[in-house]
Amino acid sequence: MDMPVTGDTLHRLMKQALDSGTVESVEDAKRLFEGYRLSVSIDPADADSPEHQTALLTVVALASRVFLGGVHVSGASSAPLLTGHKGSKSLADEIIKHGGVIASDLSEDPVIYIGGGARPRRDGFAIRTQAAGWRGGIMPAYSALGVPQKAPIATAATLSAALAVAEAYFHVSKALPIAGRRTLGLSLWKLNPDIDWRAEDPSEPTLKYLPNRLWLIGLGHLGQAYLWNVGLLPYADPSALSLVLQDIDDVTTSTHSTSILTAPSMVGQKKTRVLADWAEGRGYSVSLMERYFTDDFLRQPTEPAIALCGLDNALGRRALDKAGFDLVVEAGLGRGHHDFQKIRMHVLPGLRPADDIWRAADYSTGHAMPVAYEKLVKAGTLDQCGATLLAGKAVGAPFVGMVASCLAVSEILRLLHGGRRCQLADLDLLSIDHRHIVESGQNGEPAHMNPGFTDAMIG
Repeated sequence: MDMPVTGDTLHRLMKQALDSGTVESVEDAKRLFEGYRLSVSIDPADADSPEHQTALLTVVALASRVFLGGVHVSGASSAPLLTGHKGSKSLADEIIKHGGVIASDLSEDPVIYIGGGARPRRDGFAIRTQAAGWRGGIMPAYSALGVPQKAPIATAATLSAALAVAEAYFHVSKALPIAGRRTLGLSLWKLNPDIDWRAEDPSEPTLKYLPNRLWLIGLGHLGQAYLWNVGLLPYADPSALSLVLQDIDDVTTSTHSTSILTAPSMVGQKKTRVLADWAEGRGYSVSLMERYFTDDFLRQPTEPAIALCGLDNALGRRALDKAGFDLVVEAGLGRGHHDFQKIRMHVLPGLRPADDIWRAADYSTGHAMPVAYEKLVKAGTLDQCGATLLAGKAVGAPFVGMVASCLAVSEILRLLHGGRRCQLADLDLLSIDHRHIVESGQNGEPAHMNPGFTDAMIG
């Protein structure tokens, strides 16, 4: 028997197809996404590189939640696992763990190549990831362009992977005709859109320092993307990282469609407990906070002073600068079928208080009722109240949260290495070159602080 359609069971990216009118029923949405397939290829020589493995596994983990017809990976069958992931004996085992299928060669599906140089032209969609230093992006697989040879930080490799999966989705969903034929990326050291992300940047520092105490508020789509990126950072001593994980929710069926660290087998478990197991498996120290983040919440002096916020409750964000954190990096994602690919990052405290940025009157509960939901009501699958609640749930795509996570985590890494901080970053994955960045330190607010740090493993 099929599971009832509710906000806790519906795939959050299928909801984009439903809400936009691309399909008119949940069954049609399932057939559409089960028709999405992806091939991922890595040169066997590159498969022995931790940086390329980071990009490969991020592509697989994100794409397996979107391309439900299968994610087939070639070139990685014999490589040992070299990343911070735990529990697998080989790269192939880790690929399978994250939903990929080991293949002997490429199919005719859309193709993502992991790193390397230009490939021969082929029909259809084919792109390759590129990362160096603090820079990550994508380009057509046949392009002779590239980035200078320089080991990328893990966050840049992850960024390239997330942009690749986004581009592949825009292609199969026909959201962007030019998808696969453009070059795009950004520098996590200098977010300014005038910077050419492909050009070598002598000012990029070697990654020497990593945060040693972090508080994660919300462990859904964004919170798990934060953890994915933090878990890939090269801690010389993982036990030096202390985490506070805050959430009240259980894992639901829909969680898997956007959240990179949960699986269907975890449904019904507390997100805090599931992610504590994941973090402790990497050697981190973990404390749990299972209570709402409200306007009377107050951090204690001995607790982490830096927070990464992944709340999807906009009203909860209004208290972020009142809780006693020295620094909060908050990412907000578009919620509707027309803007789900948009990201806005705020860094607090800032020039405007949080309750001015997120005004209470800005949040309405009115939603248009898509045709698909009206059909569910007529069929007796949902009552009118249930359909209204479902219509109000956010559209979500795991690759959007991962790009946002790269921006947020790099904000902390820049702080630790003396880089320019941001106050605001606003971008749309359909056109990231037109992003809007507001730097800190330009209007009198403090640009530097000492958040505490530990050593990164170098070499």
